[in-house]
Amino acid sequence: MVVSVNSEPHKSEFNALLNSTIEELNAHAKKSPKKIEQLRGNKLEPYVGNVMTELAVGTAFENSIEVIGGQKFPDIIAKKFYGIEVKTTTQNHWKTTGNSVLESTRVDDVERIFMLFGKLGKPIEFKCRAYEECLSEVVVTHSPRYLIDMNLKEGKTIFDKINTSYDTLRQKKNPIKSITDYYKSKLKPGQDLWWIQDTEKATNLVINIWNNLSLKEKQQIKYRAMVYFPEVFSNRGDKYSRLAIWLVTREAIVCPNVRDLFSAGGQDSYIIKGKVYNKVPKVYINLFKNIDSILEILINTSSIELAEYWKEKTSENKKIMDWINLVSISSKSVQKAKHLDLKKMLSELIL
Repeated sequence: MVVSVNSEPHKSEFNALLNSTIEELNAHAKKSPKKIEQLRGNKLEPYVGNVMTELAVGTAFENSIEVIGGQKFPDIIAKKFYGIEVKTTTQNHWKTTGNSVLESTRVDDVERIFMLFGKLGKPIEFKCRAYEECLSEVVVTHSPRYLIDMNLKEGKTIFDKINTSYDTLRQKKNPIKSITDYYKSKLKPGQDLWWIQDTEKATNLVINIWNNLSLKEKQQIKYRAMVYFPEVFSNRGDKYSRLAIWLVTREAIVCPNVRDLFSAGGQDSYIIKGKVYNKVPKVYINLFKNIDSILEILINTSSIELAEYWKEKTSENKKIMDWINLVSISSKSVQKAKHLDLKKMLSELIL
């Protein structure tokens, strides 16, 4: 026996109800613009709910329109299956910040959601589209939220960009990861994401100034910087760029003079396994003196995380040697270190 299941009950009737609602709201806007103009924020939700309730009489949705209100998503539901999220703007455009990507306040059992948008800037107008069809990007306030564009062209949604449907994304255990993976793939050199949900490391809510840190905290930050950003041992003009971004985005630390952290001048001699190395820049001597602390960080940091920082593939077995190679390559651009074999020196200290 074949059983037919309607995955979207009364779909055509509900689409007709939405169309009628938009027509009615636009008629109200023309007839009483000053009244409609006052329906800002959550004031529009009950108004839309009343219009839909009246228009639903005699349809499959009679007595089923419910205004949820509060912090729930979406704002209005019909037959506990369809949802209407109501948004407004007082400007003369069709864009605004939408709801959280996580949808932690989504009403149970609601499967299909539509965006009803009230543009209350002159001329006042209302539009309605399927929710997922008008979400163009993800932006961040206190958490990642969708950016709404009611005029968004087909094929330009955030879901098209990450090649994942809205329903698939919202049901993932960690939907943020797909979003951050996409934006990471678009980063230019020197850029980073300032909000990353898919890392297990917590970020401080309070932003601190470098000078407020204890000496021990400063040292630990420097050691990690030496591991994560081997380019600090180079002569590149942008060698501190990624470090500066990391301090703010991952550590919530503002350091006005990042260059000063590694700008120890002068040269000195250094002995490794009985051999004397002359004219060693102080930045490398500082590295050698603290190699045990740096090695500890290398050991305790996963190869996956290190690969992300280095933009190079690595593994648990190779990560120490890979770091040595990266530091060695960076040192080759330093004129005063041309006579030094950093790869050999570090290998003798570590291995």
